[in-house]
Formats: sequence, C-alpha cells, structure tokens
Amino acid sequence: MHLPFDPPLPPMLSTAADRLPAGGGWQFEPKWDGFRTLVFRDGDEILLQSRRIHPAASRVKLLSTQAPASYVAWDLLALGDEDLREAPLAERRERFEHVMARASAPVHLSPATRDHSLAEDWFRRFEGAGLDGVMAKRLDEPYRAGERTMIKVKHQRTADCVVAGFRWHKNGAGTMVGSLLLGLYDDEGTLHHVGVTAAFTNAMRKQLVAELAPLRKNALQGHPWREWADAQDEASAAGQRMPGATSRWNRGKDLSWEPLRPERVCEVAYDHMQGSRFRHAAQFVRWRPDKRPQDCRYDQLEVTPAYELERVFGARTRSGADQGS
Repeated sequence: MHLPFDPPLPPMLSTAADRLPAGGGWQFEPKWDGFRTLVFRDGDEILLQSRRIHPAASRVKLLSTQAPASYVAWDLLALGDEDLREAPLAERRERFEHVMARASAPVHLSPATRDHSLAEDWFRRFEGAGLDGVMAKRLDEPYRAGERTMIKVKHQRTADCVVAGFRWHKNGAGTMVGSLLLGLYDDEGTLHHVGVTAAFTNAMRKQLVAELAPLRKNALQGHPWREWADAQDEASAAGQRMPGATSRWNRGKDLSWEPLRPERVCEVAYDHMQGSRFRHAAQFVRWRPDKRPQDCRYDQLEVTPAYELERVFGARTRSGADQGS
C-alpha cells in the first residue's frame, strides 16, 4: 500500500461543551454514534483503522449479517499522492464534496453547515434518528491528529431510577462497588433493567459498600429480577431487559450482580435511549430520598420524535476519508 503517509494515524479528538460556539469560522456536523474508522485505500487495497470490540472474524461475519454497517464520512486526509492534513478544513471539505458526489448507500457524506441556527435545529431534530448531538470544527484549522481541537455538544437529560442491584469492582467482591444497576417501571408495574451508572471515585466506591449493606439483607425475597438467570430467554422474547443479559457490547465480561431491595432512588444524567435502555452508561447525579421507587417510570422520560436517516442526509448543505459509523 503506497500512500502519502502510513497508517496508523491518531484521530483528531474533541472536548465537551454545553452549547455550540458562537461567531463565524465554524463548521457544524451531526455527531454520529458508532465505530469511528479511518479508511486507507490504495486501488483495491483497503485498510480500516478502528477500535473493534469483537475482532474475531466469526463475530464480525455474524454482525455483518445481523446489523449491516453504513459508512458516514466527514473528512478527507489524502487524495492520490497529495497529503491534505495541513490544508484547512474549508478546503478539505470542498474537495471531499467533489470526491463524494457520486457516493451511494451504504457510503454517505455527512451533512455540514456553517449556519449556527441550522446547527441548533439539527441538534433538536436529528436526535430522533439516533444521533448523539452536534460537532463544531474550525474552518481554518488543519487536521490535528491526536489533539482535542473539535467541540462536541451532546444531548443530556436526567431521570430518577430505582437502584435494584450492583456489581462489585473488578478488584474483587467486598472491595468497592463497580456499578449500580438501574431500573424503571412500565405501565404494568414491571421493573426493567435500563442500564448502569459507574462513574464514581474510589472513595465513593468504598463508601457505597457500607451504604448499600442494609439493602442487601433478604434482597432476593420478592426481588423483581430474582429469576432473571432462568427466565432470560422468556424475558427477551417478552421485551424485558434483565441485568444479566449479554450483548455484543459486554460479551466476555463478568455479569454477576448483587441484588438490593429496590427501595432507593437516584437521579442520573443520560444522553439518549436506545429502545428501552440508556444508550451509554448514565452519570450519577445524586440520591433522591424524596422520591418513591414506584414513581420511577418510563413516562418521566422525554420522548424524541423519530427522524429518518434519509432526511438527515437530505439536509446536507454546502458550507474523508476520516471517520464513519
């Protein structure tokens, strides 16, 4: 493979912000949720650089059938024998739009705009298509591999959840709490496992061991998730998620858990839902002793109207390949 530069290349990184930057000189793009990938191509030779969760060829083949991927590209780093990394983003984007003019599914050019108002509109509308938020990049900057020069603004909301169990820290049982298992009730009164919160300091992890100890007493008596291990297949068929369910994200990890009497409520921050679960690990905000567990229901969550991906790509405006999902 003969290229203007050799892989691997550290991708450009981002820092989080609570709002889009004001003023001119910015390019805004949807923030895609998936595997970020750099593609190196020389004729028929292709190299994909990414953090693959399941590198086994059999697993990749299975997932390619069950969940075929699309590639959403948003930057061009080289073309022919020309290294474009030092070119400003504005130039890279213009040339990339020309290169991608004939692209067709499953390869897509990510929409981009310089209009701050339109970017804010995208932030609101595109969430229904499963997008994380909006990215902001300086139009006059080169591609700064490995540096945090982009700005990401993600959706974030809060929810009150029942704490119905926990997992021990990887250091071993009895040492520290690794994560809290969160639940929400549906309209029929069934407590569903919706995710975990795990971003604690070591001091708090140790404190939680003692703080949760009283809730461990007789916790399995009448616990709504008591039979999850034996009833996993039945629960999956019924659409109920249990705390021990395996998935392509946690395959191979220790999913054993310790039950707690579902009597405590905590508030967590989350970005968005995927089906009936938090898409990513939620962030612990505070305990809510003023909240009753039975009031922690799905109907507290904000419902985002569905928005088709075809309409997202149709929203492209004029104002590579780096990254996709």
